[in-house]
Amino acid sequence: MNMRTLTLIATFLVLAGCNGKDKEKKDPELKPVYYSHTDFSMGADLSYVNQILDHGGVYRDSGTVKDPYVIFKKYGANTVRLRLWHNPDWTRTVYNPPAANMYNDFGDVKRAITAAKVQGMAVSLDFHYSDIWADPAKQVPPAAWEGLSLELLRDSIYNYTLKTLDKLESASLMPEYVQVGNEINPGFVMPQGDRWNKKADFVFLINGAIKAVRDAAVSSSVKPKIIIHIAQPENAIYWFEGMAAAGLTDYDIAGISYYYLWSTVSLDSVSDYIADIRSMTGKDVMVVETAYPWTLNNADSYNNILGTDKLTVAYPANETGQYNYLVKLTQEIMDGGGKGIHYWEPAWITSETRDKWGTGSSWDCNTLFDFSGNVIKGMTYMTYPYILKK
Repeated sequence: MNMRTLTLIATFLVLAGCNGKDKEKKDPELKPVYYSHTDFSMGADLSYVNQILDHGGVYRDSGTVKDPYVIFKKYGANTVRLRLWHNPDWTRTVYNPPAANMYNDFGDVKRAITAAKVQGMAVSLDFHYSDIWADPAKQVPPAAWEGLSLELLRDSIYNYTLKTLDKLESASLMPEYVQVGNEINPGFVMPQGDRWNKKADFVFLINGAIKAVRDAAVSSSVKPKIIIHIAQPENAIYWFEGMAAAGLTDYDIAGISYYYLWSTVSLDSVSDYIADIRSMTGKDVMVVETAYPWTLNNADSYNNILGTDKLTVAYPANETGQYNYLVKLTQEIMDGGGKGIHYWEPAWITSETRDKWGTGSSWDCNTLFDFSGNVIKGMTYMTYPYILKK
């Protein structure tokens, strides 16, 4: 081997070493960034977690069993979102024999908030004002409130909201965010709270919930930001514009769901919609529900919620595709001036957990864990070095 060859080899090795260092500097996965919830809320809806832990579910990080709240904190979550139902006794009676406790009631939520705050995470409490899921297809009031007059219904909403938050405050568990209703496109506690046919009544009722949050905050060092939550960005401008004219103005955050399955808005257009909602409402904007699949397979017999016709070559249903999609979506939200992204049920792994429709999970293809409960690449989207718009 002559001197010229040795020199070329040495030069190559030096350059290779430099390139390696450059890669280390540029590779975002090697330098995670952690955000505060006040700068940008990196959230995870963990409403199923307590029930999963009680019914055989196991969470792992690199093969080691760990507390899921610890896992989410480690990977950048700064907010935990939790749903609250009024009297969900059905969550107990779907088991045979019935479970000892209800889930997504006050006791379960208190348990989850405690676990989240131990890890230093903020909390978003989502009042559904129902005994079961409330969404654009159904807004059924709690059985205890059926048949009430409009005045009594407002009183019930106000007192329930106030007492719930007062009890949390007495335990030093006041949430940083409060949703007054979940995906309330048609209204809430219907038929009285019908947004389309009884607009004035709807505003009267929801302002009762808002007043309760404001009143609860008076004696607390934590001043919860109030979220109004609408499904899909394409519905938001018209909805918020109409409600502002009707008197719904005292809230802090316009929250939207954005699901590839059900939205007509392209991923590349999300930033424009976020900016438009901000401009129209004069409020902060968050995507408070979203998800994307990491697999087309199913871990159990509970049919998965998945839309293969909406998947693209750019974002296939695999671990890398999910990760890239979430990074792109998060940057779109930031580019529009948005203040947060909350992933819906990223920990709804398969277990012996039951609901009215199946045992296991209809979401195990959309989680941030594999079928063994191990953290997957998608989880790391929360610590990507984004360009955060101030």
